[in-house]
Parts: sequence; structure tokens; C-alpha cells
Amino acid sequence: MRIRMEDSRLATAKASSRRNNGNRLLWLGGVTVALLALWAAFGSAALGYARAGSAYGARVACSCRFVAGRSLDDCAKDKVPGMELVSLSEDAEAKSVTARMLILASDTATYREGYGCVLDRWDD
Repeated sequence: MRIRMEDSRLATAKASSRRNNGNRLLWLGGVTVALLALWAAFGSAALGYARAGSAYGARVACSCRFVAGRSLDDCAKDKVPGMELVSLSEDAEAKSVTARMLILASDTATYREGYGCVLDRWDD
């Protein structure tokens, strides 16, 4: 039985493709394990910083917006270093500001006459 040159190249290409898929799966598994190890080591600290940052951002931005009467864009300039990942949004009708830190944490502060801005989660 004779094998033509084209057939042998095709067989080599298929074997090479299987090896590449195996390498990709191995690489993906390694990255997944590394990410899980990082989360185990630093996850609770990161979550704590995110919660503190979103609570601080919501309360300060709400005070800036509804007590001082500045625009939310102008209030965003007052963020302290390290708060670059906190995003702010407002509900003018409810007089509230919501701060989100990535997908880790979110807090809302609402202006209350006579009390200033109060975090909603502490309102219960």
C-alpha cells in the first residue's frame, strides 16, 4: 500500500491539531487554578475593600451632590487615590447616589432632610 504525500501531510496536521487542543486545555486549567488560588489568598480582603470603597463613595458623592448642590461629574473629581474603580450614578428624583466597585460591591446613599446622606443598608 502506497501513501501519497498529501495523505501523510493531512495525518500530520490532524495529530498536531489534537496536541494543540490538549495544550490549550492544560493552559486553561492552569490559569483557572491560579485564579482560584489568588481568590483564596486575597478574595476576602478584596471584597472588604470593595464594600468599604462603595459605601464611602456613595455617602460622600451623595453629600457632594445633594447637600453641596454640585453636579455628579464635579463630585467625581473629589475621589481619593485608589477610588478609580468606583463608578457613580444618581437618581435625582429619589435624591440618591449609587456607587459600584466592579462587580464586587454596590451601595446607595439617600439624602434625608435633617440627617444628610444615609447609606440605605444602614437604614433598617
